[in-house]
Amino acid sequence: MKDLPEIGKLSPEVFSELIFARLGADSDSVIVGPRHGVDVGIVEIGDKAVALTTDPVFIVPEYGWERAAWFALHILVSDAVTSGLKPGFLSIDLNLPMEMTREQLDIVWESIHQECCRMGIAIVCGHTGRYENCHYPMVGGATVLSIGAKDEYVTPAMSRVGDKVIITKGPAIEATGIFAAMFPELIEKELGAGFAARAQRVFYKMSVVEDAMTAVSVGVRDRGVTAMHDATECGIWGGLFELAEAAGLGARVEKDSIVVEDCVIEMCRLFDIDPYASISEGTLIVTCREHSADTIVQALSTKGIAASVVGELTSPEQGIVLVEDGRERRLEHPVVDPFWRAFYDALALQGSAEGAR
Repeated sequence: MKDLPEIGKLSPEVFSELIFARLGADSDSVIVGPRHGVDVGIVEIGDKAVALTTDPVFIVPEYGWERAAWFALHILVSDAVTSGLKPGFLSIDLNLPMEMTREQLDIVWESIHQECCRMGIAIVCGHTGRYENCHYPMVGGATVLSIGAKDEYVTPAMSRVGDKVIITKGPAIEATGIFAAMFPELIEKELGAGFAARAQRVFYKMSVVEDAMTAVSVGVRDRGVTAMHDATECGIWGGLFELAEAAGLGARVEKDSIVVEDCVIEMCRLFDIDPYASISEGTLIVTCREHSADTIVQALSTKGIAASVVGELTSPEQGIVLVEDGRERRLEHPVVDPFWRAFYDALALQGSAEGAR
C-alpha cells in the first residue's frame, strides 16, 4: 500500500484505495461521480444537468490582495467550466487568519464580487469568520455550480479513439505566474527588468474560464468538444495522464506541437524545473471530434488564446506515447510536481537573504 505523497494531490493509487471505494449513499441522480482526472461531479435534477466542483479558497497575500482574490476565484471556476456548462452559482466558506484586517477583507471580497459579476455568477450562501490556527494560503473552501441541459455537458467518458487533443497556452503557466509574482527582484537580477515585466503578465493567464467557454461554443460531443481538463498538479504530463485514465484510453502527443507562452522556458530553467511536469493552472487540455479541431483552435485564436492540436486519443493498451525530436517513447506520470520544492527552496533563500540585510 502506497503512503501519502510528500506534498500535493494524492496519487491515483492512494485515491482509489482511500477515497473512491467509499462515496456515501448510492444515488441514481449522479451522472458523473468522483474520479481521478475529472474536475467536476454532475447530477440530474429534473430535466437539468447540474455540475459541481469544490476546491480550497487559496489566498496568497504576497500576490497583492486584488490579484490573490482574482486567482482564488479562478482556481474554483476553472474546474467548473471543464464540464462545458456555464458557471452560475457560488457557495463559499472563509476561515480567515486572525491577522487579516477589515481593510484587507474588503479588498478581497470586492474583487471576488466584481469578478463574479463579470462572469455572471451569483453568490448564494457561505460562512465567514476569523479563527486561530487558520493560515494562508488555505483559508476556506468553496463550491461552484453550473446548470445546463442534459445534452450540454461533457465528461471524459464521451471521448473515443481518434479524438484530437488540443492544448491551450502550453506548459508551466501557473509556475511562471507565481514565480513572477513572488520573486520579482530575483528574476530581474537574473533575467533583466524587461523579462521580469513580461513575466508579470503571465499571472492573469492562470485561468481556463475563457478557454473552455470558447471551445464549447463550437459544439459539444459529436459536434465538437468531448472532454476538458485543467492541467494543474504535474502540469501537462499529469493532466494528459488524468484525462486519458478517466476516458479509459491512451494518447499520442507531439511535444513540439505544444504552444509555449513567453517567459516560460527561461523561468523554468532559472528555477531548475521541468515545465511540462510543473503546475499549470491556465492550461486547458481539450479532446474533440476530429472534424471540429481546427475550428476550435481558430475560435480560441480569435479570443487571443494560443492553442494547437498536439495529438490524438488512442486505444488504452498503447498508453501515453510522447513524440519528441521524431522519436517515440512511453510517457511516465511525473508523480511529484517539481514546482513545490523549487518554490519553497526559493522562498527559504529569499528569507535568508532578507535576514542578512
